[in-house]
Amino acid sequence: MDILKVAQTRYTTKAYNSEKKIPQATLDTLLETLRLTPSSVNIQPWHFFVIETDEAKARVAETMPGNYSYNATKVLQASHSIVFCTKTNIPAEHLEALLKADDHAGRFKNEEARETQANLREGYVIKKSIPDWLIRQTYIALGQFLIAAAAEGIDSTAMEGFDTNAFDQAFDLKEKGLQSLVVVSLGYRSETDFNAKLPKSRLPHELVFTHL
Repeated sequence: MDILKVAQTRYTTKAYNSEKKIPQATLDTLLETLRLTPSSVNIQPWHFFVIETDEAKARVAETMPGNYSYNATKVLQASHSIVFCTKTNIPAEHLEALLKADDHAGRFKNEEARETQANLREGYVIKKSIPDWLIRQTYIALGQFLIAAAAEGIDSTAMEGFDTNAFDQAFDLKEKGLQSLVVVSLGYRSETDFNAKLPKSRLPHELVFTHL
């Protein structure tokens, strides 16, 4: 895979071919990529809603009224959408689940190493500004996911243009200790997608990088 070519050709899809669906194996690969996203102290503060049925698409589209209606069309036409959510806090149960996963993976050579990791994470949770820190971690997943989708030949659209409060209420996120952040539609571009024909525009190297 030529990662530079992927970055050069990836773009934000504006219209989807509603007749073309993502193969299950490809979707599984993308979801596993999300699961493997890195995060600070491996805190993994995210939860992802996989939107695939017509009923679920309609429910998400309802959170995109008025000025957001152009995004509702993408959700309804796309093969799938992923709603990126983050935890609003880190309860003790989540920290314990992380330690159990570490144990299962064989990351601790002894109990002292396990305790060191536990104290490290607890220290971060106490010192960091939550939920801002957790939101930043979840956006790492978004970046990784967009490149992964493009590498698999899947078109995508990342959208913050929806009523997050309406979504959170519709899917009972507050009770789950979550908040929604961004919706990513996935699928295959329509031939009518004007953005597919436009050249990519980015600032030049000298304005973006400082070499020291």
